[in-house]
Amino acid sequence: MANENLESKRWLIAIAAIVMQLCLGTVYAWSCFKKPLMGAHGWAETPTQLTFMIFMFTVGCAAAFGGTLVDKKGPKFVATIGGVLFGGATILSGLADQLGSLPLLYISYGLIGGLGNGFCYVTPIATLIRWFPDKRGLVTGLAVMGFGFGAFFMGKIAPPMIIAFKGGLTASGVAMTFYIWGLIFLVLVVGAALFFKNPPQGWLPAGFKPAASSVSAADSFTFGQAIKTTQWWMLWAMLFLNVSAGLGLISQMSPLAQEYYKKLITDANLLNNPEALTKALALAGGAVVSYSAIFNGLGRLFWARVSDTIGRKAVFASMFASQAVIYLLVAMGYISNYWLFMVAACYLLACYGGGFATMPAFAADNFGPGYIGKVYGFMLTAWACAGIVGPFVFSAFKAQALFIAALLLAVGLLIAIVFKGTKAKA
Repeated sequence: MANENLESKRWLIAIAAIVMQLCLGTVYAWSCFKKPLMGAHGWAETPTQLTFMIFMFTVGCAAAFGGTLVDKKGPKFVATIGGVLFGGATILSGLADQLGSLPLLYISYGLIGGLGNGFCYVTPIATLIRWFPDKRGLVTGLAVMGFGFGAFFMGKIAPPMIIAFKGGLTASGVAMTFYIWGLIFLVLVVGAALFFKNPPQGWLPAGFKPAASSVSAADSFTFGQAIKTTQWWMLWAMLFLNVSAGLGLISQMSPLAQEYYKKLITDANLLNNPEALTKALALAGGAVVSYSAIFNGLGRLFWARVSDTIGRKAVFASMFASQAVIYLLVAMGYISNYWLFMVAACYLLACYGGGFATMPAFAADNFGPGYIGKVYGFMLTAWACAGIVGPFVFSAFKAQALFIAALLLAVGLLIAIVFKGTKAKA
C-alpha cells in the first residue's frame, strides 16, 4: 500500500513539474517583446538584446547553484524561492517599461528573472530523476516539454495583449502584459513548488532493477569526482554547442519570420498602412514563435523517449547532424520562404529542446542519481555560456550567424561520435 501511495505521489509531482516548466518556458517568447520595446523607447537592437543574454547567462549560473541547494535544502525550498523571484521579476519588468529604463530591465527581467527561472528549472529535473529511475528519459522529457510549450502560449497570447494595451500605461503595451503575467507566475509556480519532495532514501519502484550499464544510486559520483572526468566536460560541451545554436535562433525568431513574411505581402493597402503592416508582421512573427514552441516541447518528449531505446549518444549525434544541414540550407538561401522557414524552425527547436530533455538522463547514466542536483546543475553553466554566445552571434554577425551555428553543431557531432561512457570509480 505504501508503495502504491508513493507511485501516485511521483506522478502528482510530475504534473506539478510540467505546470512549473510551462510558466518558465514563456521566456522563449522574448522576441515578441523586443521589437515593441525598441520601437517605443528608441532602444537599439544589441543593447535591448542584452536583456535576453543576461537572462540566459543568469539562468545557467542559477541552475548550478540551485542544484546544490536542492541536494542540501530539498526541492520545495528552492522552487518556492525561485517562483517568488521569477514572478516578482516579471512584474518589475513592467515597471522598467513604464519608466523607460533599460538598466532596470537588465536587473529585473535579466538578472532577477534569470535567477528565479534557474532555481525553478533545475529543481523538478533533479527531483524527478530520483522518483523515476525506471523512466528516466521519458519523465525528464515530460518535465522539460512544459518549458518548450511555454513559449507557444506566450507567443500566441502576448502579441495580441501588447497590441490591446498599446497606448495605455505605455506606448509599447508591454508593461500591462508583464504585470498580468507576473501575478499568474507567482500563483502557478509557487503553487507547483509546494508539491515537490524527494523520495524516501533507497526507494525504488516495484519490480524495478537498475540496468548494469548505468551508475546506481549507491555508486553515484560526487560533483568533485564527476568534474574530474573527461566525460563530464564532453557532456558540458555538447550541451553548450546545441544550446548556442538554438538560443541564437530563438533570440531572432520573430524578426526573421517577419522578414520572410513581408516578402509574401502583395496588398498595396497593407504595405502603405504602417500600423496595419506592423500588426500583421507581429502576428506572423508570433505565429512562428508559437508553433515552433510546440515542437520545442514535443521534441523534448520525443528525443528523450527515443534515447531510452537507442541511447543518449545516438540521439545527440542524430540531432547535431540534421541541424547542421538545415542551418546550412537556410544560410545558403534554399529555405527562404516564410512557410518553409516555419517548418525548419519547428524541427530546429525540436532538436534544441531534445538536447535539454536528454542531457539529464545522459548525466545520470554516467554519474548516478545520488548527487545529480549538483552534477547536472553545474553542467547547466553550459546554458549560461550559450546564452551569451548564441544571441550575440545572431545579433552581431547576422550575415554569417547561420553558418556559425552549423559549424558549432558540426563540432558537437564530432564530440558525440567519440564519446565513451564512464568507468566504475576506483
